[in-house]
Amino acid sequence: MYRLAEIGPTVPPCDRLSDPQRRANLIFQITIDAEGSQRSVAKNIRREPNLSKNWTVVEVAGHPCDVFVPPERSPQQHVLIYLHGVHEGRLSDHETFTSVFEHQGLVVVAPRTRRSWWTDKICPEFDSQVTAEQHLLTAILPFIQNEFGVRPPQIGLFGTSMGGQGALRIAYKHPDTFPVVAAISPAIDFHQRLEEPEDGDPLLEMYEDPEHARQDTAILYIHPLNWPRQQFFCCDPTDRSWFDGADRLRMKLSSLGVPFEHDLETVAGGHGFDYYNQMAEPVVNFLVNGLNSEQLRVV
Repeated sequence: MYRLAEIGPTVPPCDRLSDPQRRANLIFQITIDAEGSQRSVAKNIRREPNLSKNWTVVEVAGHPCDVFVPPERSPQQHVLIYLHGVHEGRLSDHETFTSVFEHQGLVVVAPRTRRSWWTDKICPEFDSQVTAEQHLLTAILPFIQNEFGVRPPQIGLFGTSMGGQGALRIAYKHPDTFPVVAAISPAIDFHQRLEEPEDGDPLLEMYEDPEHARQDTAILYIHPLNWPRQQFFCCDPTDRSWFDGADRLRMKLSSLGVPFEHDLETVAGGHGFDYYNQMAEPVVNFLVNGLNSEQLRVV
C-alpha cells in the first residue's frame, strides 16, 4: 500500500507534469508504506536548458529520471518505462523516439541508474543501499501512479542493451507487474564482461566471478508456466557482442513453448543508436498493442 502526501497545493495527478510552471517548480514527497516500513521519496522537477521538447528531468528517491509528456495523451493513458544502456544514452537526445512517443500520445519515464545493469545487486556507483531493480519497483512505480494515475499492468517496460536485458530480466521475475516488455539489443550475456573486466567496472563489486553473474542473467529467470504475456526482443545479426545471447533466448523460449515475438534479421548498424532508432517504431507499436490487449483483459 502506498500513502502519497504532497507538499504544496493539490493538483489532479494527470495535470501535474502538463503544466510548464509545475514542471519548473514542483517539489513534493511520497511516503511509501510497504509491509510496515516507510520511506520518503523526494522529487524535484526541473527543465534542463538543452532538453528536447516535452522532456523534463525529475528527481525520484534522490536519483534523476527523464520524463516525456506528450502534448496530447492517448485515450488509453498508457505509460512506458525505458531502461537505458551502459553508456547511459538518453532518449531525449533522439528525435526518432520522441516523435514516435508524441505520435502515440505516450508518457515515457526513464530512470537513470548509472552502470547498475538493472539488477537486484547493490551497485555503489548508483546507490549504496537500494538496488536498481528495487528503485524501479518501490520508487518509480509509485511516482507513475501518483503523477499519471496509471499502475501495473498498464505500464510497458522496455530498454536498450544493458537496459534491454534488464527489462527482460525484471519482467521474467515480475510477469504480473510487467506483462508487456520489449528489448532492443539486449546484453543478456553480461557476465562475459567479467572474463576480461575493465578497470572500474561496477560488475566487479556486484559479482564474485563470471559464473556468479551468469546465474543472475535473464534467461535463468524464465518460468515455464508464468511469463510476460507480451514480449518482444530484437538484435542486429552483425552485433558481435550480444547477438548470440538473443538467439539463445529465442531457442530457450521456443523449447519451453513460451509465446514471443522477435526480429533477429534486420541489419541497421550493429550495436548502438543507429539500430535502436531503426527499431523505435516497431518496438513502440508492439508495446502499445500489447498494453491495449492487457487493458481488454483487465476490463
